[in-house]
Amino acid sequence: MDLDAVRTFVAIADAGRFQHAATELSITQQAVSKRVAALERTVGVRLFARTPRGAELTVDGRAFLPHARELLRAEARAFASVRPGHRALRVDVIGRGLAPAALLRDFHRARPDVELDVVTLFDADAAVDAIRSGTVDASFRAVATTGRRLPDDIEVSRAFDEPVQLLTGPAHPLAAARAVTPADLVGHRIWMPGLVPGTEWAAYYDALAAAFGLGIESTGPDFGVEPLLDTIAGSGALATFVGEQTRLVWPAGHDLRRIAVRNPTPVYPHSLVRHRDNRHPALAALRDHLHDAGGSGHSGDTETWTPAWA
Repeated sequence: MDLDAVRTFVAIADAGRFQHAATELSITQQAVSKRVAALERTVGVRLFARTPRGAELTVDGRAFLPHARELLRAEARAFASVRPGHRALRVDVIGRGLAPAALLRDFHRARPDVELDVVTLFDADAAVDAIRSGTVDASFRAVATTGRRLPDDIEVSRAFDEPVQLLTGPAHPLAAARAVTPADLVGHRIWMPGLVPGTEWAAYYDALAAAFGLGIESTGPDFGVEPLLDTIAGSGALATFVGEQTRLVWPAGHDLRRIAVRNPTPVYPHSLVRHRDNRHPALAALRDHLHDAGGSGHSGDTETWTPAWA
């Protein structure tokens, strides 16, 4: 159905005369008549009756009018859904309790005028595919380029580095430490269920283990955060790694310990991934926010480690 013809039909119904509708639409009266004739052929009925008082809706015209208005409203919603500045900025994060989600909350507090739609995709490959297809505008990911090349239309910029901490229960040999070095962790069992081979987070922890000779175990099913915390709290041998900004809540009786890792501090390299041609104005605002925030989650005078691919 020709929406210009529908728009003309509604304009005539509101104005009551073809000439008035032509003036409102900035077209000729002849063009108005042609549009109405074409629309009447499409729907198969007459929509107007010409009278000395102007154009009056027929019974069919009155029945068609509310649907015509809804068609125009749907057209407006369709354009608004893809028009930069008129739709929400859709951003992918690896998890809603992790550092990128916290950064987006800070951005939202700083720019409440920007509408956000936060989604969680599985891994960096899924995020890149979604960015290229236009499903999302941007993603916060650790981008491992080892063995493959990113598409030329994808832009990656380092957003911030998040220090990695050791999480232990009260009975663990390192529980009383205020800080440990990677060398201190050699020989200890670090349990991280959910390290899926091929994902960027598995690549990060594989590189960390190889760099410092650590034993990171990913055996057993991943039942989620709470069962992991329960296991760590009751174990004198198992520990795990968590991001410094990861939000964790546990029962007081667990007495879990978050211990800094220093000399060097392993940092997880979060990057902002976007399409080079994306012109959403809120995306520029997000990049400015990252720049103003300093682009780092750690002290600049701390020695840090990241994988070579980062």
